[in-house]
Amino acid sequence: MDTTRWRPFALLLKAVLAVLLGLALLFPHWDRFADKAMGVRAATYPVAVMLVLAVWALRGRRGAFPWDVDLLLTAPFVIDVAGNAADLYDTVGWFDDACHYGNWLLLAAAAGLALRRWSPLPPAALALSCAGIGAIAAIVWEFFEYGVFILDTPESVGIYRDTVGDLMLGLLGATTAGLLIAALARRSGRPDRVRTDPATPARLGSRLGFGG
Repeated sequence: MDTTRWRPFALLLKAVLAVLLGLALLFPHWDRFADKAMGVRAATYPVAVMLVLAVWALRGRRGAFPWDVDLLLTAPFVIDVAGNAADLYDTVGWFDDACHYGNWLLLAAAAGLALRRWSPLPPAALALSCAGIGAIAAIVWEFFEYGVFILDTPESVGIYRDTVGDLMLGLLGATTAGLLIAALARRSGRPDRVRTDPATPARLGSRLGFGG
């Protein structure tokens, strides 16, 4: 399956993420960035959005690069940093909940598309795999938030309630992605296989460099 039509969008999102993280590092005193662990985000998010490239390379670069999977994986990290840059987390009450649902949906959908192409899982197994992968990611994220934000705050009761709600929304988003991927697989009747594109490996190194 040729996914090169998604390449400009995936590369654009990576560029936007680099700019937003650079802005956060240049102006850490801004209220929208202060106490938001932007330094940790700047260190980890660029690594996270290169995960598809790493897996593709470890698989021996078989088939064309899955730009649609890469796009879905990158989008949640851009949404998170953009939400901080626009101060949406502190000014829009529902934004955090929407991110916990929508971002885990996107991440689980990325995993589901990859599994659909690179494994023979039936639709029901795809749905469960997406939900499981998304749930694991949501739990790991809450561990990250606990270690970075919660250990030094006295508001433990309210934060615990917020954490439970975040986990529920993350699981719902991942489950939604699983059901969508399963429905897509059932409709097509077979997994999508990535079409081999001999030119892609030669170009990828120069096209996917992550700026500053």
